[in-house]
Amino acid sequence: MTNQNDLVKGCCTPKKNELEKNSQSKGEARALPVAIIGAGPVGLAAAAHLASRGQSFILLEAGKQAGANIKSWGHVRLFSPWRYNIDKAAARLLSANGWVQPQLEALPTGEELVEHYLKPLSSLPEIKPFIHLNTKVLSVGRKDTDKMKTANRENSPFVIHAEQNGEYKTFESRAVIDAAGTWGNPNPASSSGIWLADEKELKEKIFYGIPDVLGSEQQRYRNKRVAVVGGGHSAINALLDLAALKESYPETEILWIMRRNQVEDAYGGEEKDALAARGRLGSRIHQLVDKGQVEAVTPFRIQLVKESPEKGIELIGSQNGKQRGLYGIDEMIVNTGNRPDFSIISELRTSIDSATESADALAPLIDPNIHSCGTVRPHGEKELRQPERNFYIVGSKSYGRAPTFLMATGYEQVRSVAAYLSGDTAAAEKVELDLPETGVCSVNFKSSFEVSASSCCN
Repeated sequence: MTNQNDLVKGCCTPKKNELEKNSQSKGEARALPVAIIGAGPVGLAAAAHLASRGQSFILLEAGKQAGANIKSWGHVRLFSPWRYNIDKAAARLLSANGWVQPQLEALPTGEELVEHYLKPLSSLPEIKPFIHLNTKVLSVGRKDTDKMKTANRENSPFVIHAEQNGEYKTFESRAVIDAAGTWGNPNPASSSGIWLADEKELKEKIFYGIPDVLGSEQQRYRNKRVAVVGGGHSAINALLDLAALKESYPETEILWIMRRNQVEDAYGGEEKDALAARGRLGSRIHQLVDKGQVEAVTPFRIQLVKESPEKGIELIGSQNGKQRGLYGIDEMIVNTGNRPDFSIISELRTSIDSATESADALAPLIDPNIHSCGTVRPHGEKELRQPERNFYIVGSKSYGRAPTFLMATGYEQVRSVAAYLSGDTAAAEKVELDLPETGVCSVNFKSSFEVSASSCCN
């Protein structure tokens, strides 16, 4: 007859060889590099901080170069000056290699941000050997350990499955910093936030983001009836470009569709904005609406997007409690924000806020119903910490659907995380954030919940 105590001992007390195996695996995990997903501004800043601390890392980027996503909107000028867009550790490494710092008060375009900052940074000898380009991460998990398994989980290294130049490849790491961002995963035009089949079918006539209206996409929009959906600065940038196009092609018609109760809510702080360029966007669109160059349709909540030969693109929705249709639209530009894609980390244990889809502990600090870009409190490793030990979501992805992210915020996040992973808990806990206060993000929250489209921080 088997003794019950023997069963308990055999079940729950590790044998000597198991203890040795666990200790060995823990040592192996410590020797592995930190894996960073995404070679955008925040991912490269994480690499710079780890390099500065003598920590090994690998940087996995799906694009063919660092800052690949930014290149897609390279024609757009940022409204935050260089001084808010350069990470301090990155600047130190660059300067040590002969880099000439841009004029800090100048406003870079996306193209300039890549060419004068991200490209030189990614080419540094401390970083370049560890970047894997054309490497799309497919999934992240613990080695030989599924999501359900707890025993020895923290000692198991992470394993990253990826497709590199068309071939399957795996990487192992002791920690993972997910800086993949949210670009390329837009919200739909529909006010419900649900992707409807009809909208998906019209993808050739809908542009999600800021098209190069005055450049490569000019023929697509000139002398067309164009609807721009969204109440934030991305939408305003597109509207201003369309208005400039209209000067040369006067038959161009511009509709501005928002969910705000009144168009004035979209103008923001104008001359009161601490970032003058951002304030000017509000002032310029204000003038265009007053002059009738842009027709503002608000509040309008899109319920259906469809197309017919007779009416072109049709937008069916509600306005002031009544059903209304907008017809004869040739093209749509949708700027309703972006959302994070968590599919690659589904095998990790995460804590995500159900509303913002941000890191759970971060949600009360960044909730756009309460906070603007300039009122977000400093936060770092502690707030970004996930139940999966040594796994962090940083950058715009850490904010989920909240539009109040600034690059400077991401730089402070990864400084804190890199300090913690290097064993410097004191530096990790000391977080500081210097952001410009603004009247733009402080929207009138009594009017409507349009904040998902009012990104004030690009």
